[in-house]
Amino acid sequence: MRAVLFDMDGTLLATEQYWDEALVELGAGWGKTVGPDALAATAGVDLDGAMAIVRAAVGVSRTPEESAADHTWVVDRVEQLMAEAVTWQPGARELLLACHADDVRTALVTTTPRALVTHVLGHLRADLGVEPFEVVVCGDEVPARKPDPSPYLQAMAALDLGPADCVVVEDSLTGSRAGLDAGCRVLGVPAGQVLPAEAGLTVAEGLEGVTPAVLADLPHPVRT
Repeated sequence: MRAVLFDMDGTLLATEQYWDEALVELGAGWGKTVGPDALAATAGVDLDGAMAIVRAAVGVSRTPEESAADHTWVVDRVEQLMAEAVTWQPGARELLLACHADDVRTALVTTTPRALVTHVLGHLRADLGVEPFEVVVCGDEVPARKPDPSPYLQAMAALDLGPADCVVVEDSLTGSRAGLDAGCRVLGVPAGQVLPAEAGLTVAEGLEGVTPAVLADLPHPVRT
């Protein structure tokens, strides 16, 4: 293994909660309550898809113009929250630093737009004292978003590495699917979703105790 490709929201950082908070506030603005099942279904889904899930769950119809305004409002709200602070998932900071110490290359591959990721990277640089990732691929910089493999293929191309050299770390079904379809081994650390057994996918309860050596030993998928 020569590189680890990390998802951001819910995997490395507890930023998924910001999207949930904004969607709950959006629903409240419609006079509706967005419940935990609807929020769980949005994990790993891009914002337009997440808003569609929420609208269906609470029974709200919006015009295209209203949907566009909702999209802008949610992004602005999450940007406010991310600008204030971000929190590591347990074990994530230690794993990232261990990758740096072991000369394992790192990339961030996220559905979150670049404008928001810029705030996150600023927090991480200040905390770690180093540039956290060699490559950063954001959701508004790819031809297709997860579960399409394009984001991970783009990250590997930027690193000039192939899938046999890389391990993907993800928390969602859509993200895991993207990593597997890119040909990589995937460590799934789900929160609120069930990841089905599949060749190339290893599921763990979290990142505590996970090291580069653990990732390097993950089984390769057997493809026929």
